[in-house]
Amino acid sequence: MHLWKLNREGHALFPDSHAQTTLELIDTIRSSFGEDSLEQLINKQTEKTEAQYQAALNMAEPELQSQIERLAQLRNDEGYMAEVRLLPDGWMLIENHCPICTAAKNCQQFCQSELELFQRLFTGRASVARTDHLLQGARRCAYKITTN
Repeated sequence: MHLWKLNREGHALFPDSHAQTTLELIDTIRSSFGEDSLEQLINKQTEKTEAQYQAALNMAEPELQSQIERLAQLRNDEGYMAEVRLLPDGWMLIENHCPICTAAKNCQQFCQSELELFQRLFTGRASVARTDHLLQGARRCAYKITTN
């Protein structure tokens, strides 16, 4: 019995219409209903994600570092290859991969919603600022989190 596993290059040889379908959906929503409707849909999805994240964070230890590490784990589960690094003045949440990069290139609202989501999750406890942005030429997205 032989088991085979495709690497990244192998996967690239087979069709993957998810990204193209997503781009077509974004364009269809934009052209049929307007930019405001697209933004409303993204905001609704972000609200759903926020509720899921908040529930998961509520089950984690109450210390801020534990909450940040839990958020990184949630992001890992979604394919972001996230990690947390301790800094002298806070933490760095690093996303080494963006599974929605193709969609985000076509619709920057995804990136803006992500930042706002992280900021809301830590409201009153910490400030969140994007320090690296993949779509602006960085090799990844990263967020500095500092206590208030």
